[in-house]
Amino acid sequence: MIDSPSANRVSLHALHIGDRINTATFDGDIVSAVPLAVRTGEKGIAVVFRYGVAVLIGLSPEEEAAFLLKISPRVVGRLSLAEEERVIVEISGGADDQVSAGGPISLGDMSLPRMLIVADVLAKSVALASDEREVTKVFGIIEPFAVELATRGRTRRNRTEILKLIGNALLVQHRVSGRVAVAEKPDALWDRPDLERLYARLEDEYELKERVETLDRKVAVIAETAETLADIIDTRRSLRLELIVVILIAIEIATSFYQIFIGKAAH
Repeated sequence: MIDSPSANRVSLHALHIGDRINTATFDGDIVSAVPLAVRTGEKGIAVVFRYGVAVLIGLSPEEEAAFLLKISPRVVGRLSLAEEERVIVEISGGADDQVSAGGPISLGDMSLPRMLIVADVLAKSVALASDEREVTKVFGIIEPFAVELATRGRTRRNRTEILKLIGNALLVQHRVSGRVAVAEKPDALWDRPDLERLYARLEDEYELKERVETLDRKVAVIAETAETLADIIDTRRSLRLELIVVILIAIEIATSFYQIFIGKAAH
């Protein structure tokens, strides 16, 4: 059972702080191995996910800061701006678990499996929010290029600028693809299949599947754009090579005519 600062209410604060968090050989009062959950502060629990998210349950702001400082050396690829999300969980006195839009999550109790399921969904949601922000940023970069191609039929950007666009496209594609296995259900459900309905309600409320499908479509567009940019570079390179060949042939012809002319002049 989770100890709550209040008799029937606890806050969850999810933060996406990096690309990865090393959860191996973690010191502390561990209450769950997968995902890693440790008791921290006076009555709180921190759940750490390897894909860079920490969900802090029932911690004061000071306790949150202390825990984040503790795991800081374990964070790989720290994000310049951490995505975060908060939610309130209430005990409904043994009633059915309820998930209402925009309101607190009502649980029959605050047992560890229930809290881990809520933490899992919240962690996936903030990770997806980070990916959505990155994809939107790349779309903002490639959109002017697409508009230029549509209106002018060509681009004035040089090779370096195009390579930067390709780099941004490939980077976001690498970061997003496969970072969070949203389709995978929480490990807590293996021991508590009766909580499947709670997970399904949370998954639906946070629109996890729909967001992943949208993200996949956008990443596919980014990948196609990167291929188009690469083709443009290849085409320009081919045109330059053809131009160089033509110039060399012209020089060779001019040199031959010059030599013939000099030869005739000498006679």
